[in-house]
Amino acid sequence: MTTPVAGTTTSGDRGSGSDNDGAGKGLASGRVGLLGAVVIGVSCIAPAYTLSGALGPTAAVVGEQLPAIFLVGFLPMLLVAVGYRELNRAMPDAGTTFTWASRAFGPWVGWMGSWGLLAATILVLSNLAGIAVDFLYLLLAQVTGDEALADLTRNVPVNIATCLVFMALACWVSYRGLEATKAVQYVLVTFQVGVLIWFSVAAFGHVGDGTAFDAAAISAEWFNPFAVDSFSSFAAGISLSVFIYWGWDVVLTINEETKGSATTPGRAALTTILVIVALYMAVALGVLSYSGVSDGAHGLGNADIQENVFAALAGPVMGPTAILMSLAVLSSSTASLQSTFVSPARTMLAMGHYGALPPSYARITPRFQSPGYATVAAALVASAFYTVMRVLSEDVLWDTITALGMMVCFYYGITALACVWYFRKELGGGPRAFLMKGLLPGAGGVLLLVFFVQTCYDSMDPSYGSGSQIGGVGLVFVLGVSVLLLGIVVMIAQRLRRPEFFRGVTVPRGDSTTNLR
Repeated sequence: MTTPVAGTTTSGDRGSGSDNDGAGKGLASGRVGLLGAVVIGVSCIAPAYTLSGALGPTAAVVGEQLPAIFLVGFLPMLLVAVGYRELNRAMPDAGTTFTWASRAFGPWVGWMGSWGLLAATILVLSNLAGIAVDFLYLLLAQVTGDEALADLTRNVPVNIATCLVFMALACWVSYRGLEATKAVQYVLVTFQVGVLIWFSVAAFGHVGDGTAFDAAAISAEWFNPFAVDSFSSFAAGISLSVFIYWGWDVVLTINEETKGSATTPGRAALTTILVIVALYMAVALGVLSYSGVSDGAHGLGNADIQENVFAALAGPVMGPTAILMSLAVLSSSTASLQSTFVSPARTMLAMGHYGALPPSYARITPRFQSPGYATVAAALVASAFYTVMRVLSEDVLWDTITALGMMVCFYYGITALACVWYFRKELGGGPRAFLMKGLLPGAGGVLLLVFFVQTCYDSMDPSYGSGSQIGGVGLVFVLGVSVLLLGIVVMIAQRLRRPEFFRGVTVPRGDSTTNLR
């Protein structure tokens, strides 16, 4: 007897969309509406934190075409989100990539797709905690006027201890379920979005007053992606821009806990992406107009400010209110740290539920109806990873985060193509089916997998990332490939211990016309 995928009907085609779809795994159903899901999605993307670290490196690669790259990076995200929406309508399941790719392509592809998701989220959890530590001590230095406090983040034992505290607090909130998560996110997301809008307005104000560092009028050339000097630069810029949009899919992993599980998560995903692209364009245009791309003190070409653009520009742009930017990035990284736990916890919950991981991962806390065991496991792995990497070298830690973009392109691409393959027998059913279930997600998936291959190739260059290398091969490539190879090793070990899932018993392979019962 097979176990049907949660959320499918007896035809295996459409989810019911009821508020009880989470009952199969024990999750609390109907806890989050459209607004709450969008807030959690924006929180997971963490616009203030993401832009602080991505504006500089992206501008260094593509120069004045920063807005163009942000828009081009937005397109595959939008196309992939369409595929996620269609899959969610058919199979609202917290496993998302894991469940959907397993149904479309079989257990091996489904397992590796979920490994890409887990690796990306676990890696970014450690980075988010590290950023929170940096801005905590910077904020304390600004408040007290004691600049020595900002240097505490370079004290490795203090840095690690503070990071672990942040991780534990975020884990505790996430452990208490989506009600606690949602309440925290409303406050933190509203604040960071407000500060980013204020920063953009202030930057344009300086341009208008003639007090900008390197004032420039907005140019149509900034929106021309073909002006980027090489395909490698273009691909590198896209890889970075994919990273800045990444995280919207968290709204799909909470589909079993959402009001209207078959429809609300898809609408929330598209809404989240549109809100983020509007915010990113406002900030990118404001910074370009104010700073330019020279290597001057406040120019985006200055390598000294690229690691954290807001730390360098908040003072000149915002004046005495610059402390708000430190608070915004701190709240952004903290909010994202907490909301990012949602995705790996529910992916591991689904993997435990369907027998791809030990059954302990499928445990639900009776009081909060949340995947407590998986949440704690994600926190422990991320904490251990950060501790080891921070002790070894900060460059190693940052190169691992750079490899994150490879993981994102990998699992997003697999999921988008899973949509095409799962609905392949419906594509001739009319223009909407062909467009929404075939052409759009297929194009998004192919684009992201092309970027994945190109980034893998480019990252073999020792100069990629921090410039570190092993045997003449870039460290970013070594780390990215090592993470994927580790996934294969773990998958084989699980195959030997839990063969039922890998035989297609718990998640049978099929398509949108398959009758599972």
